[in-house]
Amino acid sequence: MADLITVDDPDDPRLSDYTGLTDVELRRKREPAEGLFIAEGEKVIRRARVAGYEMRSMLLSSKWVDVMRDVIEDVPAPVYAVSPELAERVTGYHVHRGALASMQRKPLPDAETILADARRVAIMESVNDHTNTGAIFRSAAALGMDAVLLSPDCADPLYRRSVKVSMGAVFSVPYARLESWPRGLEAVREAGFKILALTPDEKATTIDDAAPHRLERVALMLGAEGDGLSTQALMAADEWVRIPMAHGVDSLNVGAAAAVAFYAVTSGRPGH
Repeated sequence: MADLITVDDPDDPRLSDYTGLTDVELRRKREPAEGLFIAEGEKVIRRARVAGYEMRSMLLSSKWVDVMRDVIEDVPAPVYAVSPELAERVTGYHVHRGALASMQRKPLPDAETILADARRVAIMESVNDHTNTGAIFRSAAALGMDAVLLSPDCADPLYRRSVKVSMGAVFSVPYARLESWPRGLEAVREAGFKILALTPDEKATTIDDAAPHRLERVALMLGAEGDGLSTQALMAADEWVRIPMAHGVDSLNVGAAAAVAFYAVTSGRPGH
């Protein structure tokens, strides 16, 4: 059973995992280096534990102690009970859900390991907005994608905002970071995947005509909001595909486009 420790000093070193959570640059460097990430909210904390992540500690406002009692009794990590005001001083923002946990990261698998058992893969290029990253992972989990591959400059899926937006779906979909780009796509093709580039370009085949759900193995590439896929990524693809648009709309938010395209890629598979 965890120790329940009341803390009233925002500078208490035991709370160091939670300091400055709104400082994106600091957290982006610090969390991977220290092997931790922050799970926010009861559901996300529980999903992280179910996914096998080890808890380092938990930070709870007093009213959440009873809600999280079963977790407190089940983990050996310390649990720090604080006032909402102190939590805000430590983290830098009002913790609406009243519960935070510092979790230990797992070593990331390499792309080849993930591709071995996958049939439907999403590939993200330069998606560095944490909200979009979380939304894409949530759609990937919900719509049955087997794995996600990230270009070297993509945002961290385990950053607090990504985890929160995904509702913990980042724990459900295996992912790996490609070491080079776009050269890393060679491993995808060698594993037997047809690489489709999602683009609004009129020269692209409509995703219905491409019928990706009929392919044995398919990898769908998505680019960053606004810029889309780079010329190098488009040239590395086997085929360009687009989502037909109406009413003069020329593109969708990348999170929305991902959901539509994932459905097209996975529909007709067993269990879908």
